[in-house]
Amino acid sequence: MSRFFNHLGAVPAHFVFLLGATLALTGCSRPSTVQEIQNEGVLHVITRVAPSMYFEGREGATGYDYELAKRFADEIGVELKVRVADDNTEILSVLERNFAHIGMAGVSLQPDFADNYEAIPTGIKAQSVVVYHRDMEHPESLEALAGQTLHLVADSDHEHLLKASAAAGDISWEVHPGLDAPGVLARVESGEFPYAVVSSNELELNHVFYPHVNEAFGLGEPRELVWLFPKKQDGTLAQAAGEFLQRLQDNGVLAQLSERFYGHLDRLNYVGARTFMHHLENRLPKYEKLFRDYAREFNMDWRLLAAIGYQESHWRPNAVSPTGVRGLMMLTRNTASYVGINNRLDAEESIQGGAKYFQMVHDKIPERIPEPDRTWFALASYNVGFGHLEDARRLTESAGKDPDRWMDVKEFLPLLAQKEYYTKTRYGFARGQEPVIYVQNIRRYYDVLARVITPAPPAKPEEPQIVGIEPEAGPADSRSTTPEEPATSALRASLPKELGLIPPTL
Repeated sequence: MSRFFNHLGAVPAHFVFLLGATLALTGCSRPSTVQEIQNEGVLHVITRVAPSMYFEGREGATGYDYELAKRFADEIGVELKVRVADDNTEILSVLERNFAHIGMAGVSLQPDFADNYEAIPTGIKAQSVVVYHRDMEHPESLEALAGQTLHLVADSDHEHLLKASAAAGDISWEVHPGLDAPGVLARVESGEFPYAVVSSNELELNHVFYPHVNEAFGLGEPRELVWLFPKKQDGTLAQAAGEFLQRLQDNGVLAQLSERFYGHLDRLNYVGARTFMHHLENRLPKYEKLFRDYAREFNMDWRLLAAIGYQESHWRPNAVSPTGVRGLMMLTRNTASYVGINNRLDAEESIQGGAKYFQMVHDKIPERIPEPDRTWFALASYNVGFGHLEDARRLTESAGKDPDRWMDVKEFLPLLAQKEYYTKTRYGFARGQEPVIYVQNIRRYYDVLARVITPAPPAKPEEPQIVGIEPEAGPADSRSTTPEEPATSALRASLPKELGLIPPTL
């Protein structure tokens, strides 16, 4: 049976069983009018776990469609309850029986939907695109794939397009009900599936994690993704949702959410390195002393703390994420409370809180894990949560690899985004690719800082250390009253030589 969630957490299992039994025995459906929904006080939505729609983030439930649904529930004055389906097949089945008010399946309006659903566009356009493993010959069209098999997820936009295309006459396709888009892309990446079809928005969100997957061509034109409403409703809810989403379109909220959830990951490529150099010279000097002081207090290398701060906010004390994480170290409200921070937008409090929290996270990593791996694990845990990290380590061990070695575990963290794996874990879905890139980026930032900044004297033997990266020498409670020398003096001379880059003119 599907798992049920609302924005506060999972509904108890016994309630899910009783509710499922009641629906099966009575065949009762949901209230159908806006007024009836408001009288009941609950908006029931069914969706599936996907980065494009719904997932549990650092601060609870999030996702483009979830954020819209939450705003809509607030608009009509009711509580939002989200039922998580296994796949689109279940979503459509539940809607046909009118057991949910809205279905969020990440699909566009299809010809056979008209009899059962009313569709409202959500502001995101997507196209079915053919992808292939980069070692295969680049196909220019469906005709070039004659004799090949395309692999698809179930009940997506893709199959009806293939059926409608005369050029697909010599092409076969295989539908995989047990896989989601990341699962299909992972198999293209490995070479198991030479060719596949995925939605362009799913490819955009996941492509960076599958470098051996190339995009070939699109099937048809981009189409707007929709929410689905059961035809058994009277239409007032669909009308209210359409008017609400149109207002968000007009006032720019849809564009803002699209940018937030479909933005590019920050990688230290050529452009990223130039940006980092600029911020190192213009932003870091404002906060360098704070990084030094609080890193010393918590016995860690200040350059590592600064690298975490850059990855989190680009050293911006007023940074705010879509889910409410904020400040230079991007602390959640719960984390700030846990470490005793009152004002997350105060740079000093944020850096102090980030250093203290990282020490706590680091202390949870088993001491048997040697450095620097213990710190890489701590960074991953700082980003995705200790529970999800432990899930990945269990998957690593189950596969016969070393759960205490970062190079092994980082191969399994991305599997937490694939249904066939996260359903077997304790803590469920996670965007497991992100902590891998998070750690990689911080290591790169640290490497640059270590090259351009003279290292501090080694710590005294009795002082504990984090990683093989030296903490600043001196007692933890000492605060230098003299200005620190800027950390950028060697930047222009060393960074281009080290990274092969030309620094910008500042």
